[in-house]
Amino acid sequence: MPFQLTTKRVPIRGVEREFTFLPHPGAVLILPEQDGRIALIRQLRPAVDEHLWELPAGTLQPDEDPAVAAARELAEETGLRAATWKFLGRYYLAPGYSTELMHLYLARDLTAGAPNYDEGEDIEEVAWFTPSELAAMVRDGRIRDAKTIAALYYWHVETHTTPW
Repeated sequence: MPFQLTTKRVPIRGVEREFTFLPHPGAVLILPEQDGRIALIRQLRPAVDEHLWELPAGTLQPDEDPAVAAARELAEETGLRAATWKFLGRYYLAPGYSTELMHLYLARDLTAGAPNYDEGEDIEEVAWFTPSELAAMVRDGRIRDAKTIAALYYWHVETHTTPW
């Protein structure tokens, strides 16, 4: 999906300022949980020239319901299908330069199938991690994807009564 920068003028303290930003249709992020463990994918991100550990995610199609997109992306990237879904929240990824709004879903009661990768996707593996393994991966830098780190916080708040 091609993206194009857009410019608009905004009054800031009485002065018109020009801002350039990237309009985005929005995206979904899925937190697959089974038996207290979370599935991550290891995917090539050409912009940073690395394979990153992250949660399954994808861009919304025009007028697509985020819940429908979440089910589609989970199946495409992991082969997993969820019987139980819960919306956890939404947040902007980089509001300083993009309108991308991430819709986060918790997926449970999972069944395995074969992934169906999009053309151009390079997913090396799908692996399951315990909460303590995930925390260690964030601390030591093995998880450097901001949307995934934010989602893990949402998941912790959803599943625990004590602060992180």
